[in-house]
Amino acid sequence: MSLFGTDGVRGLANVDLTAELALDLAVAAAHVLSERGAFEGHRPQAVVGRDPRASGEFLEAAVVAGLASAGVDVVRAGVLPTPAVAYLTAARGADLGVMLSASHNPMPDNGIKFFARGGHKLHDDVEAQIEARMREPWERPTGADVGRVRFDETALEEYVTAVVESSPARLDGLSVVVDGAHGAASATSAAALERLGAQVVAMNCEPDGLNINDGCGSTHPEGLQQAVITIGADVGIAHDGDADRCLAVDADGNLVDGDQILTILALAMRGRGALRGDTVVSTVMANEGFRAAMRAHAIGYLDTAVGDRYVLEAMRAGGYSLGGEQSGHIVLLDHATTGDGLLTAVHLLAEVASSGRPLRDLAAQMTRLPQVLVNVGGVDKTRLSTDPMVSAAIVEASDELAGVGRVLLRPSGTEPVVRVMVEAATETQATEIAGRLASLVTERLSLTHV
Repeated sequence: MSLFGTDGVRGLANVDLTAELALDLAVAAAHVLSERGAFEGHRPQAVVGRDPRASGEFLEAAVVAGLASAGVDVVRAGVLPTPAVAYLTAARGADLGVMLSASHNPMPDNGIKFFARGGHKLHDDVEAQIEARMREPWERPTGADVGRVRFDETALEEYVTAVVESSPARLDGLSVVVDGAHGAASATSAAALERLGAQVVAMNCEPDGLNINDGCGSTHPEGLQQAVITIGADVGIAHDGDADRCLAVDADGNLVDGDQILTILALAMRGRGALRGDTVVSTVMANEGFRAAMRAHAIGYLDTAVGDRYVLEAMRAGGYSLGGEQSGHIVLLDHATTGDGLLTAVHLLAEVASSGRPLRDLAAQMTRLPQVLVNVGGVDKTRLSTDPMVSAAIVEASDELAGVGRVLLRPSGTEPVVRVMVEAATETQATEIAGRLASLVTERLSLTHV
């Protein structure tokens, strides 16, 4: 089974993802990228960052040691968002970027994401080469040929400044509540929005290494929804642990998800001639209401597999400027090479401010079809596509929903679960069918099933 999922290597820190594994991955990555010509004519350089979780401290040390031992100069950027590492890798002309984060996962987990020169995520074939080269014998550099390590105190400020300067409009007069998930957004989002003129209340922006994603952020927006209502704010913004996601909350406390944000940005960008190809890239998990909204406004859409890396690959291949996922990974390719929660928030809020319309009205440009998502754990997700009873049940449910909904079952690329998604004409019908399918998946694919 491959170490790499849809978003790097993840696992329980110090059990699945150990210091030894992190060091070996770093060395192998240096070797593979060197042989692919990434370092030709100059001494290689890498940018390394992390989110605030405690395990990131020893994993960062291991990655830095591995890279330096392979002759790579390392710039330690400290605690900052994943998209900041991608930005700095491109802006500094570095050959490699490494981010230590498990994104929205619980604190005990951690992960390693690699970025190639230019700040783009590695292709699947490059990840496979890195995995294949781990722990191979190699000639170690000595003396002046070993890598040097320095900490860059300006990295965070450089990233925030770049995002602020990308904004299409000022945010004067907007009141915003920002939920930083006690993660990497804690030192970036509120500061950036305040520079643009917004009045900001920050919540869950006091990371201690242990509280990241703990009942807060984009995976637990309930507290933000209540705060927006209590404070009387115009908008709420929710990030995940590494701040590559953005969800929003309108003034009435209603959640505005990634599909709705994509709709708002697509119409705004098309209006100012910035939506290249008049097309948006989304994933198979996008709500059917998103597709209907795009058709209604004569905007094309392209579906990809789940994962912002696949969205980005399709965007680059087609020359498109906007793409994203329902989860809040939004890619604005004219400004970033990966999903960026702060960048998304800035451009979303800029549309609210410049249009003079409340977020509620902008979000209403898309009508969501009732959608239910159930995560089924404790199962062997590799057997999902081969179990005949599960396959038959999917066909039966799809026939039942023909013309008014759809069914999608898929193994998660980042967690040990099977995701069961059902869209239907009513919430009741979607819930009933999703529950039925989830029960069958548990019964048929249970790790204890013989």
